[in-house]
Amino acid sequence: MSPVSPFFDPPLPFPIKLVSSAMGPVQIYEIPDDQKEAILKQLYIFSPVPSLDDVMEDIHAEKRFRVREFLVAREGEMNVLASPYSLEAGGTVIDWMPVRRARKRASKVASSSKPDALG
Repeated sequence: MSPVSPFFDPPLPFPIKLVSSAMGPVQIYEIPDDQKEAILKQLYIFSPVPSLDDVMEDIHAEKRFRVREFLVAREGEMNVLASPYSLEAGGTVIDWMPVRRARKRASKVASSSKPDALG
């Protein structure tokens, strides 16, 4: 009997479509929106798991996306969590960077540095 590979994931219970990518054909699961949060929690390899509404940047594509836009590819015997830009740039979840709320911080700094109208 052959040993079980540590890189085996059981297939997800969703249809798969074959799509073109920069690296050739890729199998992508068609995950319903109401199942995305559960799949994210199942496949996200870091802690804490982000919200579906969090914004990340795919560092390969240098583009931002909402986490809910993620893709899951079936590569060999693995389910691979990836950004919506993985088909053009090839990145996976390890290439996601949280986007800081720079605009909110900048507006708070600007409002706190304004001279006091009473003073």
